[in-house]
Amino acid sequence: MTDRTAESPTQTVQRLFPLLAEGKSAEAAALFADSVSFSVPHPPGIPWVPEADSAEGMRTFFELLRTHVHAKEFELRQVIAEGDDVVLLGRMVSEVKKTGRDIATAFALHATVRDGRITRYHLYEDTYAVARAYFDD
Repeated sequence: MTDRTAESPTQTVQRLFPLLAEGKSAEAAALFADSVSFSVPHPPGIPWVPEADSAEGMRTFFELLRTHVHAKEFELRQVIAEGDDVVLLGRMVSEVKKTGRDIATAFALHATVRDGRITRYHLYEDTYAVARAYFDD
């Protein structure tokens, strides 16, 4: 097992995405602390964004996401790190399984890592694109 405290916050956060791409929700959730500040602004009625405040809540989020959305493209364009904070900027395309429509959006993820574990996961994306792809016209 890797000694997480030897990793930089950026390395810890960047380990998340390959695990999610491989469908390893439990391993991805293990990167999180017992207490997590979670925020993904979203339109009401989106079924893949639960209330989450813990590593187990993050696992539920990742499993719901995988149930409802198929990731098609993920491009990390910039990583900005200062102290415990890491901001990832990029673009992603995901297909909503219910409708077959794509969510194409730029994103910003603000994560914080303390003692080798992620304590903040705040994702910002185009909520209008999410609503258009999920809800029937």
